[in-house]
Amino acid sequence: MNANDLDAVVARYDLNEHPFYRAWRAGTLPFSKLATYACEYAPFIETIAAGWSTLGEPDHAAEERAHARLWGGFRDALGAAGEPSCPEARALVDAARESFADPAESLGALYAFECQQPSTARSKLDGLREHYSVGEEATAYFQIHAGDYGEREKLRDLAAALTPDDGERATRACERTCRAMWSALDGIMGDCSA
Repeated sequence: MNANDLDAVVARYDLNEHPFYRAWRAGTLPFSKLATYACEYAPFIETIAAGWSTLGEPDHAAEERAHARLWGGFRDALGAAGEPSCPEARALVDAARESFADPAESLGALYAFECQQPSTARSKLDGLREHYSVGEEATAYFQIHAGDYGEREKLRDLAAALTPDDGERATRACERTCRAMWSALDGIMGDCSA
């Protein structure tokens, strides 16, 4: 399969264009919404290791578990407490878990996330530093991912080896995950509060 097919899907759901991330970059997102996001998105971040495990990448999965702990530091620094309650964020976790049970779908779902992560991490890091009073330790997750395109390139290489049928399944999983990530941000920006 050609990874450009996955890129075309992701381009339709550019998370940096979502009103939530635009408000974050501009410093107009209330701090309480940042805290809600940190709490609600944590379970999704914790699923990423499973996707890499399904692809037969145990070392990368271990790295992702360490990154999830960094996300926990971000959440703690923002004072986010409580259990996630946003239905759209829970739906994202459910979609990820479903996709991460199958190698082709895992590749597509991971691509939806990993392909965008360098640019969204840079955007969020810049917004945190410019507009929000958080210590540098709270930004460690974003520092690691800003500008790191290694995962995207690895997934592109793996996609090139997919059969046409598996490529179609990966593309559908990519689309499903992109929609779910966008919808999770809609929910978090709306009435959800952790």
